[in-house]
Amino acid sequence: MKRSKGFTLIELMVVIVILGILSAVIAPRIPQFVDKAREGRTKGNLATLRSTLNIYYSDNEGGYPVGAPADALIPKYLKKIPECETVRTGHSKTEAIDTSKTAATAGSGDTGGWGYEEATTAAGWGDVWVECSHADLSGNRWTSY
Repeated sequence: MKRSKGFTLIELMVVIVILGILSAVIAPRIPQFVDKAREGRTKGNLATLRSTLNIYYSDNEGGYPVGAPADALIPKYLKKIPECETVRTGHSKTEAIDTSKTAATAGSGDTGGWGYEEATTAAGWGDVWVECSHADLSGNRWTSY
């Protein structure tokens, strides 16, 4: 008997059923993957800000910016301040840096942007954090980063 090349109808149906089951399992988790990616971007942006401030510190003989750090960092160190997006907290994306809080009271304003300690006499001078009292997707407070 001569065998034909190709797939039988049964083989094609089995493959379609397997693909359907896989998509049914994965599809509901796609929004969670998107939120985790946004959260990771914010954490990466925080690391970028901290690194930039450390470079500024070494270039300026042991001094962090006083006042609005954006004025001191743009355009020499950054093209623009990176965005802060706290996922599922109700805060909108922002590039704003709040200098009215201190590192000791981080998260008390719950504005959802960046916080920066500008007081030269404070123990946390030059610290930058996410100004949000909510928890991330892992249950950690945003201010703990």
